[in-house]
Amino acid sequence: MNADHSRPHPADREENSLLLPFTERELPAGRHQFHKERLMAHIHEDLRAAGADTGTTVAPARTARSRNPFLRSAILVPAAAFALAGALAIGFLRYVDQSATDGPGSTVATGPVLTTRIGATDPQGTPQLLDRISLAASSSGPAVRADQFVYIGSKTATTYVKTVNDKHTLVSEELHMRHQWNSPDGTKGWLIEPGNTGPEGVTLEGTDEKGQTPTANLNAPSYNYLAALPTDPDVLLARIYQETRGHGNSPDQQAFTTIGDLLRGSYPPAELTAALYRAAAKIPGVVTVDDAVDAAGRHGLAVARLDEQSGRREEWIFDRQTLVFLGERTVQVQGESGEQGLIKPGTVVFTNAVMTRTVVDRIKEKPTTTG
Repeated sequence: MNADHSRPHPADREENSLLLPFTERELPAGRHQFHKERLMAHIHEDLRAAGADTGTTVAPARTARSRNPFLRSAILVPAAAFALAGALAIGFLRYVDQSATDGPGSTVATGPVLTTRIGATDPQGTPQLLDRISLAASSSGPAVRADQFVYIGSKTATTYVKTVNDKHTLVSEELHMRHQWNSPDGTKGWLIEPGNTGPEGVTLEGTDEKGQTPTANLNAPSYNYLAALPTDPDVLLARIYQETRGHGNSPDQQAFTTIGDLLRGSYPPAELTAALYRAAAKIPGVVTVDDAVDAAGRHGLAVARLDEQSGRREEWIFDRQTLVFLGERTVQVQGESGEQGLIKPGTVVFTNAVMTRTVVDRIKEKPTTTG
């Protein structure tokens, strides 16, 4: 299947210097929020480059009101991406210190390039493994009241091709903590992440680029939305295929990516989590990886799928004993990508470790164990 050209090439800076420097292939719609977060990092670079070219310092801008920099539309076409980039630049300049390398507290391009041993795969037994993982995930977690918030504390980093004055360099963020809160209905939220927000964070409350209140969907789910999804694996998978049709490099890869996004970045009720694993077992091409490491350095086995167009493998990492979901990573395993083929096999282009996922009573309240 041809890539969906309604979405930008995040790592292809020749096409669009404002877009996310993460991956050469089209960014799956399921990663729309991840796209916007990385877009902020790219704006850092564009602003620094502009200052270097002109010999000037960009003065902080002020806006009449705060805007939500993580607008939750399902798909960003290029025109919308440009508009979002401008809005982000205006709001984000309020805290970026242009004299600093990447802004105060930034994790942008400060760590060593992330690499790994490419784990061996086995297609046999993966459905049975996912069934065991499903059973392990079926125990009930705490319910979420309307006045509470879902908190996810995760460790993460991205590798991308950085371009300065036509010179391309492969860089990685420093591994850093990301703290996010969301209300059950998805209308309120907060994010704190070095390099993407100021020390106090930014609100996730607001309207989309059309001035409308976002509606929860598979690509931007609220807890209430997830609680209403079907838990029959066949019905659930059919819905995922239907709602993600035309996204990603192939229907199967997009379905796998969408499920991975839900497992990593949301708080599905236990019954739905179990159904997501059973649905994933029905996707062609899903395999088991003998060893994978999450962003916290925890080793485990992985359930994965190779995107044959990009040569990258998405891996869901689980504890070997408890089968608890640890995190997710994307590894270049075939061919080369990025400008001048800088992203080579063994490069970890995205890594994440879920350190804490729970329910809290107040926005910006951190549990005692956040990693």
